[in-house]
Amino acid sequence: MTPDSFSDGGKFNSLEKAQQRIKNMINAGADIIDIGGESTRPYSKIISQKNELQRVKKVISKFKKKFPKTLLSVDTRKSLVMNFSINNKADIINDVSCYKFDPKSFDSIKNKKLWKIIHHMQGTPQTMQINPSYNNVLLDIYDFFEEEIKKFKKTKNNKKLILDPGIGFGKKLKHNLIILNKISLFHSLGFPILIGTSRKKFINQISKKYDTKERIGGTISSVIFSFSQGIKIFRVHNVKEIKQSLLVFETLLNK
Repeated sequence: MTPDSFSDGGKFNSLEKAQQRIKNMINAGADIIDIGGESTRPYSKIISQKNELQRVKKVISKFKKKFPKTLLSVDTRKSLVMNFSINNKADIINDVSCYKFDPKSFDSIKNKKLWKIIHHMQGTPQTMQINPSYNNVLLDIYDFFEEEIKKFKKTKNNKKLILDPGIGFGKKLKHNLIILNKISLFHSLGFPILIGTSRKKFINQISKKYDTKERIGGTISSVIFSFSQGIKIFRVHNVKEIKQSLLVFETLLNK
């Protein structure tokens, strides 16, 4: 629901357009719909809590009445938006700052019976792509996940966690490739893993002159590769194409 999102900004930010888009995505095979009112692409601007809530409140408040069988994920760093979403039956809170941007956000979600995404990002959207560096990107993220899981273990409903290593969030090409190549390491933490590779810059960095606007080829290959390593949750734009590729891959694998 943002005018400046990196891929579909401004295309669906009215209630009617958003609901049509949600319907199309569900028909195309989406199990979860992720709704956000603030772009967190590199160098994006921070907007106020009230402004963000204004953008998403109608879609969120009507979501479960219109799409009762689909999981509602809300992409926000703000406690005001989280509280509104929880009151309107959100199933997942997806905060790219891992509940650190807003000092009230961890308290908003910690004991609630919903899924919380533990997302890794080095820096902030404004700074994350200014020369990110790691001692060992895999182990650094693993340690980060362990620390965050410990915090949640002291709360109620602490089994409902999803881990997202944050492809493209404070990572260079080599970091993204190492994470994707060895992503199965994170299974040992015992929680489902989510990745968002759809249309990301690393696809352009690999494909160079073969880059395309929607980067469907690169997205599909990264999804299939991750699926073969046991990843089960994919955040994508081109739902039907990804669904088709996974159905064909899984069928071939099981024959």
